[in-house]
Amino acid sequence: MNFTVSCSALLSRLQSVGRVISSKSPMAILDNFLLKVENNVLTVTASDLETTMTATVELESSDGEIVIALPAKLLMETLKEFSEQPLTFEVNTENFAVLFRTETGTYNFIGQNGMEFPKAQELTDEAKSITMPAELLAGGVSKTSFATATDDLRPTMTGIFFNFMPDSVTFVATDAHKLVRLKNFTVKSEEEMSFILPKKPATLLKNILSGEKGDVNVSFDNKNIVFDMPSYRMICRQIEGKYPSYNNVIPQNNPYRLIVDRLVFINALKRVMAFANQGTMLVKLAITAGNIQLSAQDIDFSISAEERIACQYDGEAIHIGFKAPLLIDILNGISSGDIVMELADPSRAGIILPFENEQDEDLLMLLMPMLINE
Repeated sequence: MNFTVSCSALLSRLQSVGRVISSKSPMAILDNFLLKVENNVLTVTASDLETTMTATVELESSDGEIVIALPAKLLMETLKEFSEQPLTFEVNTENFAVLFRTETGTYNFIGQNGMEFPKAQELTDEAKSITMPAELLAGGVSKTSFATATDDLRPTMTGIFFNFMPDSVTFVATDAHKLVRLKNFTVKSEEEMSFILPKKPATLLKNILSGEKGDVNVSFDNKNIVFDMPSYRMICRQIEGKYPSYNNVIPQNNPYRLIVDRLVFINALKRVMAFANQGTMLVKLAITAGNIQLSAQDIDFSISAEERIACQYDGEAIHIGFKAPLLIDILNGISSGDIVMELADPSRAGIILPFENEQDEDLLMLLMPMLINE
């Protein structure tokens, strides 16, 4: 059985779905891609049992059908060294020996019976679904994924919470130190429904959606989630459990409100942070009328730094400390030129908002302060 495919088209699909493959696969066959040829279309699948991703590519020609598993690492390392050209695969359907030809050479390897590749879990009849633009989904995932937790003792916080409402969809991520809540008012659901997307498939989605146009259909039951995209399909297990009541930790009625240029703030933080204690990375903010004084010190090495930047603020003076890398992560997650900080006192979480939200969006970020000794 033979088929011919574009090298660049096949390689792009392999590189995208290949990110699913684990460095320590639970089954030997999961170190392979599953290739299925049917109706002159090649479907490529990769899985780690928790997440399965498929992609399709049109073939230039084929003379039959085949389901075969081919070694992922060998295939990708070989194809990435070729320029764009047609590749012809010749497959022995009895022993799964494979030869593929290029304009200048031939390459031989042995595949495996594709029927041994584990099948992805299907959704139940009770599954719910909703459709949203790929760009919107990509933005929701990319703006929240950095705030997920890495502590497996709190598994629900290691993923992104999707909450669909009659008037909006909300994306939430938190690790108990920082929190991101993004609402979008263009996606509406007939009923309230939710799921928690694990971080690995969230990262895969973020990478793939950057090149996708059109709509994504999201379907889910009480165990699995399916994302049907124009060129890809991803099935993953959702994180089971109840997501924390995140709205309860967002402080209300914050009396101190300042506006500052986001990039100026980030650059000043980076400079002062270099002089902070490497264990705490504490940077203190002394906020007074019209300016913020940033300071950091490392007593062990007798180094310190101070810098003053302008801001819009006319309230009472307030001193508060933050872990600088976390504050920079949050500021990098906002696209607005200016940001708004809302504060209550040095022991309560600070709210960071874009000065101007993007259309049909409401973005809120929260960061817990660090104790400072005056």
